[in-house]
Amino acid sequence: MPQSAEEYVQSLYPEDADLQMVMKGIEASAMPQISIEPVYGRLLTMLTAIAGAKRALEIGALGGYSGICIARGLREGGKLISLELKQEFAEVAKRHMQKAGFGELVEYRIGEALDQLQLLEEEGQRFDLVFIDADKGNYPRYLEWAIRLANPGAVIIGDNAMLHGKTMDPGRNSPSAIAMRKFNKQIAGDPRLESTILPAYDGLAIARVK
Repeated sequence: MPQSAEEYVQSLYPEDADLQMVMKGIEASAMPQISIEPVYGRLLTMLTAIAGAKRALEIGALGGYSGICIARGLREGGKLISLELKQEFAEVAKRHMQKAGFGELVEYRIGEALDQLQLLEEEGQRFDLVFIDADKGNYPRYLEWAIRLANPGAVIIGDNAMLHGKTMDPGRNSPSAIAMRKFNKQIAGDPRLESTILPAYDGLAIARVK
């Protein structure tokens, strides 16, 4: 059978040892298998580098897959702040980041992301890149916080824009589907942003703060 476009593109690249390590660690820890797709992981590294990002924010650490991708693209002396609800997930992510050689670049903050975002603003923190990959119901609020915490020209990225087809299906009206439709419309129409949404895999929204 012919390959799908996604399968074909993925077949062009060798397996990444560090990211394979992360996936095995996530499985061994009985964590959800919901990391960003490898093709988008490479794009995440590229966008971080293209943006010249020195300070990055990640909303949702899980097992450290996206954290490694971001860290690879940071400028020398860069830093990643990663927000994670669960302490046990952050510990797995940190272990993987350390094994990949990026342990010193990341700071984990544990608890509700909206509370942590408020603290970051109070601290005067600003970022060159924000990656959103957490609970879908809060995506619209995460986007607003990302804009508020962004430096001019910062890149904002949101995974799962298609939500496994739910955002496109008018018959699916769960809170997460409604929130993701709102997020997609917001990122597409906000005058503070330049944006696009890639529909492959589960969708990736990309914006630049004007």
